[in-house]
Amino acid sequence: MTEQTPDASKTAEGWAKPMPERVPAQTYQPAVLALGTTFILFGLVSSYAFCVAGGVLFAIALVNWIGELAHGD
Repeated sequence: MTEQTPDASKTAEGWAKPMPERVPAQTYQPAVLALGTTFILFGLVSSYAFCVAGGVLFAIALVNWIGELAHGD
């Protein structure tokens, strides 16, 4: 049995080189979505104005996040 040293340019027999993994772009939409959810829940115990503001933040973040995922930006 011959000892082989690992080499990035060679692959073992029967193995294939992996495709390069594409990392998605950074986005703030999950944090804004969480903030909207927090406002909605806080508004339930304090003032409905927070519910409205949270609902707007939630909707905007959700639409933007889905749009980014759908278009692959």
